[in-house]
Amino acid sequence: MRGANVIIAARNIKAANEAKQTILKNNDNAKIDVLKLDLSSLNSVNAFKQCWCYVLPLPAVTRRDIDAVCDQSSGHFHLTNLLLDKMKETAARTGIEGGIVNLSSIAHHYTYEQGIEEGVNITVNSVHPGLIMTDLMGHSFLRMSMRIFKLLTYIIWKTVPQGEATNCYVAVHPNLKGVSGKYFQDCNEYAAGNFTTDYELVKKLCDYSQNLVNSLQHS
Repeated sequence: MRGANVIIAARNIKAANEAKQTILKNNDNAKIDVLKLDLSSLNSVNAFKQCWCYVLPLPAVTRRDIDAVCDQSSGHFHLTNLLLDKMKETAARTGIEGGIVNLSSIAHHYTYEQGIEEGVNITVNSVHPGLIMTDLMGHSFLRMSMRIFKLLTYIIWKTVPQGEATNCYVAVHPNLKGVSGKYFQDCNEYAAGNFTTDYELVKKLCDYSQNLVNSLQHS
């Protein structure tokens, strides 16, 4: 990873540490930290932000008795906002371009063409990793249906390395320096949905998400 300090943010610390050890077996010089993060809990997101700022490995993250439950986007939205100021400060101080890569289903192939804001050395892009052969649905009541679906559609499924290729390409490839507000699939730029140019709608979604996060934190 070109000397990068990689932070694995995961809800399952045991699985994250197993992934860390697998990486270290192939590269014993890799710099990897594991931090607890449950994106369905705003309390966990807040705790992660504090640990991330100090880059502490294996933090003892405490949770309150009542956690605010997020939907599938609120936790991601809140996490990005919490880290954004630090990313801006780091990019300005080091002169190194920062980057945010959002994973998005092909059913929702959207990005925000305006990026973060003018004058900020941070790019924002979205990617569709594809159908990947993981155990994501292994604990779902739909797991039998998924097995049948995989059997019938095996030719379009990707291995984990294949699925991660686009994520890594958009995150670190030098050809994408300065490229922002784009949508990628199979390591190629892909046409984003029409909603991405409706800036009024984008602002409404942003405002709604912020109000939702605020209400959850104060409920």
